[in-house]
Amino acid sequence: MPSVIVRRPSPPGAALPVSPLLQRIYAARGVDSADQLDRRLQMLPSPASLAGLTEAVTLLEDALRQRRRITIVADLDADGATSCALAVRALRALGAVDVRYVVPNRFVHGYGLTPEIVAVAAQDRPDLLITVDNGVSSHEGVRAAQTLGMRVLITDHHLPGPTLPAADALVNPNQPGDAFPCKQLAGVGVIFYVLSALRARLRESGWFASRGLSEPNMAQFLDLAAVGTVADVVPLAHANRVLVEHGLRRIREGRCVPGIAALFAVAGRSMARASGADIAFQLGPRLNAAGRLADMSLSIDCLLCDDPARALALARELDRLNRERRLIETDMRTQALGSLEQGRLGAGELPFGLCLFDPDWHPGVIGIVAGRIRDRVHRPVIAFAPDNHPGHLRGSARSAPGVHIRDVLATIDARQPGLIGGFGGHAAAAGLSLPAAHLPAFQSVFDAEVRGLLRPEDLNGCLWSDGELEPADFSLETAEQLREAGPWGQGFPEPLFDGVFEVTAHRIMKDQHLKLWLRAPGLDQPVEAVAFQRAAEFAPGATRWRIAYKLDANEWRGERRLQLRVEHLEPA
Repeated sequence: MPSVIVRRPSPPGAALPVSPLLQRIYAARGVDSADQLDRRLQMLPSPASLAGLTEAVTLLEDALRQRRRITIVADLDADGATSCALAVRALRALGAVDVRYVVPNRFVHGYGLTPEIVAVAAQDRPDLLITVDNGVSSHEGVRAAQTLGMRVLITDHHLPGPTLPAADALVNPNQPGDAFPCKQLAGVGVIFYVLSALRARLRESGWFASRGLSEPNMAQFLDLAAVGTVADVVPLAHANRVLVEHGLRRIREGRCVPGIAALFAVAGRSMARASGADIAFQLGPRLNAAGRLADMSLSIDCLLCDDPARALALARELDRLNRERRLIETDMRTQALGSLEQGRLGAGELPFGLCLFDPDWHPGVIGIVAGRIRDRVHRPVIAFAPDNHPGHLRGSARSAPGVHIRDVLATIDARQPGLIGGFGGHAAAAGLSLPAAHLPAFQSVFDAEVRGLLRPEDLNGCLWSDGELEPADFSLETAEQLREAGPWGQGFPEPLFDGVFEVTAHRIMKDQHLKLWLRAPGLDQPVEAVAFQRAAEFAPGATRWRIAYKLDANEWRGERRLQLRVEHLEPA
């Protein structure tokens, strides 16, 4: 379905020490002071206002001093993998003598700190369980762990339910009463903050000097923090931009863990020019592929490995799994789009809140499919697949602007108790389970709930543009300037421009991609552009096109030149 190009409002910007173009871009993203552009680590908010931090640090300090066994319970995605790797590496550097990890298998143990994964962890007899990127809804898991004599520290960033589990300590910037200014931390950001506070406590108590330990610089773990933050698609609020910026700097300088270097290598990307887009579209999918199709410990082991050759072998396996994931996803997406086009979902217009189900779908890939269909139909989508519990379905939801998807599920659960088996997530994405027999009723109430939040015109899909570029801005220098002005990501989007161009030449690549040469008013020479997966949208007879694009730098045989990356095109 077509998207509509909408130009962002250009409010008067603050006097910032940047070019007029960047001033306009920053103003449209709500930047109103130079402090918001200051990416020094000193600009990170203090951890002191995190609720539960004192209890968490005391718990951790006791575990280190008493030489207790610590087990990290990870989540099943890139945020969970980087959180786990950061926790293991940092705790060892801080002096912990026995740190291990477990990660659920989504097909066997479910999500989060379930009693099933507690039973697995209990085989190693840990004294302390630490959840990373999960646990805020794990009441039963916490009880199971404590019954077995373990203490539990929950670190999470997901939105909590009406009550919190009775953990020994719980740190989550989104829990009620928490005063921490950045609610958008990813799970890896939360554990980074907790362990930074632990490092400060240990320093004050003389821990490092008394044991002859080198005090670790917590900045050494920011490569992992950057990867998890970007891959989890959390909004890049200022604190997250600082974390990501310094993580990217370390990656560009080659000061990252061997696993990240290996993932760049198998993706064919240059570490020296690492960007948020590389993490989002290259590293994140490869790390996530293990949890979707196999065992998430592959990704965690890759990030924990200090042997470059072994890390490369693990990264190649992740790359193989990601290619397999893409094939599965393509088949599922084709089935879903076929159902939409053939009207098998019912006569008339599509629901405002769309639910899709196929008994042959892979439960590890439904989230990606939901996102792809959402991008086509511009409305919240939930894709369902059979759960490992007979007679139950597992759903993965991807939302659209104006709909907080977890709040929608919470409202449905409150109004119709028992319809949903369980749920959790964020504003933009969520997961749920329900009995298969409840699917028709859920489809109806989900659509009704979303209809109360969206208008018909909201379903057209918007591409938010930063307007037109001046002829002088079509340059490699401007593309480099924009790249350095980030990091860009969710909630702080990479600049997108639009304009009407004359197509002076074109070429179709691999039957699906477009290479275009475009001339804009005021330009002496055409500029090169590439439009991936858009060959079917191009009509050679039309010469004038309205195009939405990003500035990029294309490197070929050692030469770098400007290239436009086309996001949308339509005849002018």
